[in-house]
Amino acid sequence: MGTVTDSSARGATALPEPAVGEIRLEAVLHALADPVRLRIVASLADSAEEVNCLAFDLPVAKSTLTHHFRVLREAGLIRQCRRGTSRMNRLRTEELAERFPGLLDSVVAGYRTVAAAG
Repeated sequence: MGTVTDSSARGATALPEPAVGEIRLEAVLHALADPVRLRIVASLADSAEEVNCLAFDLPVAKSTLTHHFRVLREAGLIRQCRRGTSRMNRLRTEELAERFPGLLDSVVAGYRTVAAAG
């Protein structure tokens, strides 16, 4: 893992994540291949704010949810920080657009099209 962002000024501790240049396409695609993780990414794409892990209404156990967030973070899709007992999440939209232009927008748009079709 490359970078750890210092969020201590905001009362948060950032968790390790790959630097932009270390984000690998196969890791991103693997992370996005899981329907639960894809749903998390699409939800984060709708939010301009950090979102608590527990705010997601997903049909998985808390330990499984923790695993999904770790896969997303280690792939470079999200930024996570600890704030008290909470883990806050934000999509790395700009960094992913820099590394893989158009990928995230296309994936999220495709997810929304399929979700809307039911």
